[in-house]
Amino acid sequence: MVSRLVPSTRRSRPFWLLISAASLVPALLSGLSEYLNGRFARGGVNWGNVAFFAGLWVSFGALAPITYVLARRFPLRRELIGRTIAAHLAGALAVCIGWAFLGALLALWLVRRPVQEPFVRYYFSSLLGTLPWAVVMYSAVLGCVYAVTYYREARERESQHAQLAAQLAEAKLSALRMQLNPHFLFNSLNAITVLVRDQNTRAAGQMLELLSGILRQVLQGEKKQEVTLEEEIRFIEKYLAIEQVRFSDRLEVRWAIEPELSDALVPEFILQPLVENAVRHGIAKRSEPGLIEVSASTTNGDLVLSVRDNGPGFESTTGTGVGISNTRTRLRTLYGDGGQLQILNAEKGGTAATLRFPLRK
Repeated sequence: MVSRLVPSTRRSRPFWLLISAASLVPALLSGLSEYLNGRFARGGVNWGNVAFFAGLWVSFGALAPITYVLARRFPLRRELIGRTIAAHLAGALAVCIGWAFLGALLALWLVRRPVQEPFVRYYFSSLLGTLPWAVVMYSAVLGCVYAVTYYREARERESQHAQLAAQLAEAKLSALRMQLNPHFLFNSLNAITVLVRDQNTRAAGQMLELLSGILRQVLQGEKKQEVTLEEEIRFIEKYLAIEQVRFSDRLEVRWAIEPELSDALVPEFILQPLVENAVRHGIAKRSEPGLIEVSASTTNGDLVLSVRDNGPGFESTTGTGVGISNTRTRLRTLYGDGGQLQILNAEKGGTAATLRFPLRK
């Protein structure tokens, strides 16, 4: 709480000083008006009148912080509206009394009061004349203080909401990322188990070596939500190297990555579930050699990543697994409506999974 109150206190000081300083503008205008009237309308400048009218506005500026203090002390709240109105009526009356008193002293100093009129009578006459102006000016300053105060509060609430939303999104993405890692690990260990069961120890040993390299990258790497496309492709290359050991010569991989997109930012591990699906539901169901093609391009300011296989095709009735649902959730969390994942049957057979989200480098 201290960290939030200190900055607001620092910001409040210049504001009430600004309210007082703002009175210099009407003071200069009033003095200039009286000077021009005396010079061009009355044939002579009365410097006492110039100083008096300018001094009246300066004296109001000296009283303006009363409005600021009461506005901060009595904010507009429905449950306190009666107390707030009473406080501001008292504040307007206090400003009126003070402004009339300072004006009377100024008139006394500049010898503008009629000699035969007692000071008390002159003061009460000034008080009645000042009352409408004082109420109008008090209300104007009060409105400005409330407007600026609630604007600042709204900005602070927006900032707090943005911070909370960012923290929530980060926590959600981290949870999805942590869920994806063991999901990938269990699937890889499953493949190794199959090789060991088939007594293909050479391939199993090679897969374990590749898997240890991937796990080292996953566990020792910096925990971040986005990486460059080049880093993501390097990870996918290692993952597909494991699958190529598993499928031997039955898996061919093609890359169609535009070179200028190597520094484009993508969510970390975003391609892995798509490649895994292409292997499990595409290549693994074929008896003849299979093909996986990974491509990256740009369209209308968006980065488009595609993973295509030549398997039996996509069946919408089969639903989606953890990897695909996590991918959609991550896209929605990171990019809102700007992130999309489409899984369709490819024109030439097989399945095409396409990611699309705003291009950032």
